[in-house]
Amino acid sequence: MQFHVVTGFPNLFTGPLTESIIKRARERGLAEIHLHDLRAFTADKHRSIDDYPYGGGPGMILKPEPIFACVEHIQKTYQLESAKVILMSPQGEAFNQNTANALVKEEALILLCGHYKGVDERVRELLVTEEISIGDYVVTGGELPAMIIMDAVIRLLPGVLGDLDSAYGDSFQSNSLDHPHYTRPEDFRGQRVPDVLLSGHHAKIAAWRKEVAQQRTLERRADLLQNPTPNFTEDIP
Repeated sequence: MQFHVVTGFPNLFTGPLTESIIKRARERGLAEIHLHDLRAFTADKHRSIDDYPYGGGPGMILKPEPIFACVEHIQKTYQLESAKVILMSPQGEAFNQNTANALVKEEALILLCGHYKGVDERVRELLVTEEISIGDYVVTGGELPAMIIMDAVIRLLPGVLGDLDSAYGDSFQSNSLDHPHYTRPEDFRGQRVPDVLLSGHHAKIAAWRKEVAQQRTLERRADLLQNPTPNFTEDIP
């Protein structure tokens, strides 16, 4: 799967893309991540990617020319004319696990990282196919949201995780929170591992995990129980 990230600040991605699961996915050839520097698609000597807003007001706005030039370059060079062009935006659809399950079916994604006060509206009207928000709060730019989306999607790609059950049981994957986990020692500061987990009875362990996960979800995120449960196996590309 290809990810093409359009950003004015590519160095922000250096650490997250070279560690842990994303690093392994790239080394195995399961995910390709291409960073495209907006400043390489500017036409002025200062390599300006932003300008003052018409009508006045605070902040700077990302200019449309470099964004269009960059995206059109990606579409032509990589033959991705039909790929989704997704803008990281507080006005977008809230990102959740169902969104990740849908995006993992795509062969490629073009992720636009907004910055400063926002992007020229013509980018939304003429270029963007979807807008995604990671929550009702403000961050400096779209770079962190793009990293979150890539991480959530890449871990769903077949072969990325050593044991696919690790993805099956994730919180939100079945519209519920995960069950508690324990490891050695059996007794830590007076708190023992539940006896059922030491029993070796797989059916009882599975029933206990399901019951505790449902109870935890009811207590902490009852809203999840009101949503239809996706079939994870059908979402694997």
